[in-house]
Amino acid sequence: MLNRFRALQNNIKAAIIGIGCMGKGLFYQCHITPGIECVAIADIKIDRAIACAEWLERDYQIVQTLQAMHETIHRGGLAVCEDGDLVARCDLADVLIESTGAIAAGGQSAIAALEHRKHLVMMNYEADLIFGPYLSHLAQEQGLVYTSCDGDQPTVLGRLIDELEFMGFELVMAGNIKGYLDRHANPTTIIPEADKRNLDYKMCTSYTDGTKLCIEMAVLANGLGLRTAVAGMYGPQANHVHDVFNLFDFDALWEGKRPLVDYILGAKPTGGVFAIGYTGNEYQQSTLAWFPPKMGPGPFYLFYRPYHLGHFEAMACVAEAALDGRSVLKPDFGFQTNVYAYAKRDLRKGEKLDGIGGYTCYGLIENCAQNDDHPGLPICLAEDVTLKRDVLKDEKILMTDVTHDANRFDFELYSKALEQSARGAP
Repeated sequence: MLNRFRALQNNIKAAIIGIGCMGKGLFYQCHITPGIECVAIADIKIDRAIACAEWLERDYQIVQTLQAMHETIHRGGLAVCEDGDLVARCDLADVLIESTGAIAAGGQSAIAALEHRKHLVMMNYEADLIFGPYLSHLAQEQGLVYTSCDGDQPTVLGRLIDELEFMGFELVMAGNIKGYLDRHANPTTIIPEADKRNLDYKMCTSYTDGTKLCIEMAVLANGLGLRTAVAGMYGPQANHVHDVFNLFDFDALWEGKRPLVDYILGAKPTGGVFAIGYTGNEYQQSTLAWFPPKMGPGPFYLFYRPYHLGHFEAMACVAEAALDGRSVLKPDFGFQTNVYAYAKRDLRKGEKLDGIGGYTCYGLIENCAQNDDHPGLPICLAEDVTLKRDVLKDEKILMTDVTHDANRFDFELYSKALEQSARGAP
């Protein structure tokens, strides 16, 4: 891939919406990767975008119109703005990377990018989950690529699974390795940890309460047709990833040979991912018995990667989208799973929910078939909606438990995603 980059006659032109912690890294990777050029960036805090441009000594221009953006790019400059819609509609970018944490706005930008003939890379996993089946369908209709971004757990696992299946193993479990979990964490209790890591308080809360974990594993499940054994997954405590053979009964869990998503808690290597593969072939089993490294007692075998590196790894999927028309991961199986809201504390009728990483609710991954009769409220829609009844701590919040503006864009786009999923995504 690096050789292909160096041989390109024309750079792949990327644009980025969202120049926070992850977006800044993506901007840097575009800057140092041969064959890729970032031509436009946007952030609602435009000072962040300006600081990034100056940090890398880019010739930039603050723009407020599409014409000014195009003129800046034509002369070789970097277009900087606070309006993500401008970047999404830019005709001179080949690929848009959506890297905001905004769900509804992320969906709007994604649609605009696809309608203006750009491949779409989603580093916004919340929007990826809740709108993915519709966005993927729209991309396919336009002859474009829709993909989750490399470098986070879903795509790192996707590539690991590609590798073990290429070697002839059947996938049994795709697993995350999480360091710490507190379902009831909130933006106040998380302050010391968030300050230590220079993270937004709600973002850090979503990591700690398990919502982000569930969202990422749901994105993977919807991409590969996986399921969860229980709401929220099992997530047993472990010392090391090799403990999985003592913690999971893979014979019993691999019901109907449909693979699972799950995680282990507190295990080494922190920040890693794992997958369990199966082979019933005696020759392969006998070879694996002596072939280092030891991967398990058989017929189930452990594959793991001890790290994921976020923006460092992202340019591979940008290139594969632009050069090969390939998606690393997209919701080919529609809503196999979703992540639903549960109360963090006793909630009262009339209270407004404050969404992912807030004070009122956390999210648990569930198989969607379990929610056909009484659908849960997706955690990605659980902001600025009002409760119609009291909800006890750790009780599931149903869609019928809340009122919301009937014309809200995110609910409308979710309905389109549900319809597309029912028809068979994408």
